[in-house]
Amino acid sequence: MTEIISKLEELLKKGLEYIAQSSELELSNKESEKKWSKKEILGHLIDSGINNLQRFTEIQFENKPYKIRNYNQNELIKANDYQNSDTKEIVEFWSSINHRILSLIKKQTETTLSYKIELKKDNFCDLRFLIDDYVAHLQHHLQQIMK
Repeated sequence: MTEIISKLEELLKKGLEYIAQSSELELSNKESEKKWSKKEILGHLIDSGINNLQRFTEIQFENKPYKIRNYNQNELIKANDYQNSDTKEIVEFWSSINHRILSLIKKQTETTLSYKIELKKDNFCDLRFLIDDYVAHLQHHLQQIMK
C-alpha cells in the first residue's frame, strides 16, 4: 500500500496545483453538451470519493463479501449541478474527501485489504483491488482535467 499511498498523495498535490493555476473559464468550458467540463469531472471525482469512502469504511464492519452498490454518474453530476457550483467549494470538498480516504487507506492491514467484495453476481475482488482501482480512476480523470 505504500506505493498507492504515495501515488494518491502525488495526484492530490498535482491536481490542486493545476486547479489553482486554472481560470474559471478554463474549468467551466464545455466542448459539447454531452461532454463534462473540467469542473464536472472534478464533481464526478467528488461523487466517486463519496461512494468509495462509504465502501472503504463499511467493509470494515459489514458482512462479507461486501456488496457494491452502484451509482448513476451522470445523474449525480446533474443533481449536484457542479457546472454552476462555486469552484473553491468543490475543490475544497474534493481535497477533503480524498484526504479522508488517504487517512483510511493508511490504517488498512493485510487482513482488511483481503476483505472480499462482490462487484456483481459471481464477480469478486478484495479491498486492495478496490483501493488500487479508485486511485487509477482518479489518475485517469485528473489527466483529463490537466490536458
